[in-house]
Amino acid sequence: MPLDIVVVMDPISSIKIAKDSTFAMLLEAQRRGHRLLYVVPGGLSVRDGRASALAAPLRVADDANGWFELGDASHVDLGRGHVVLMRTDPPVDAEYVHDTQVLSIAQRAGALVVNDPQGLRDMNEKLTALEFPECCPPTLVTRDAAAIKHFVATHGDAVLKTLDGMGGHSIFRARTGDPNINVILETLTQGGGHLAMAQRYIPEISDGDKRILLIDGVPVDYCLARIPQGDEFRGNLAVGGRGEGRPLTERDRWIAAQVGPDMKARGMVFVGLDVIGGYLTEVNVTSPTCIRELDKQFGLNIAGLLFDAIEARAG
Repeated sequence: MPLDIVVVMDPISSIKIAKDSTFAMLLEAQRRGHRLLYVVPGGLSVRDGRASALAAPLRVADDANGWFELGDASHVDLGRGHVVLMRTDPPVDAEYVHDTQVLSIAQRAGALVVNDPQGLRDMNEKLTALEFPECCPPTLVTRDAAAIKHFVATHGDAVLKTLDGMGGHSIFRARTGDPNINVILETLTQGGGHLAMAQRYIPEISDGDKRILLIDGVPVDYCLARIPQGDEFRGNLAVGGRGEGRPLTERDRWIAAQVGPDMKARGMVFVGLDVIGGYLTEVNVTSPTCIRELDKQFGLNIAGLLFDAIEARAG
């Protein structure tokens, strides 16, 4: 039975289709005969208690010279028969939270929202990893600069970061005696006003920061290792990391088995785990990527697996 696939995403005119996971989802939905509706950026609203979207009919094509066509936008009340793909990138700021609250109203009216809007509000992508401490490296989250300095001195080498960064932004590496430690901590905590995270540095980052994709709690058989280049210690593709596909290791599967059932139970249908040196460092729930890269390297159809799960839930 055809579904209305309502996509909330960053402007479709500016995406890079060779790397965009949302685009892969749209191609697969269209291939299956579902109808695509593109929510105009900022187009979610509540009208007389009903969640509404200013949305336009959408057609997509795997063509870098012209990958989308939009019809005329109109207001659509969201409810039964709609699958809403919430795929805007962080930051998870007040506007993002408000949009998830609108989508909770749509969910109560019968729409399937992927991922679950309550989970999107609750799951900070760095803090959520710490719900599985057996999988994580030594970690401290605090506003206390002195405590972070003690953590660095104890472990000798640490990675320091904000809780709301993405794409490798606002990530620092600090060693014992680093003369820049005070200014780093002032920057991260804003003088003690913001929480910051310190994790023991994992030297295996040189072999890659692996992105493992979970679909309804089950891992895809391959991951994308994002390998730092040159003098960069961060592996993020956004800062120049090189992506290399690999089969999952036994340790990768063990981590996925610890996290996956909880994600499925909480309605997080599509999740990305970040793993460095056998340690879980992040649980990405807002807009996980790497579908296109893994599909290309291994002949997969990850969006197909995702839509199998979506159609089963929409049932």
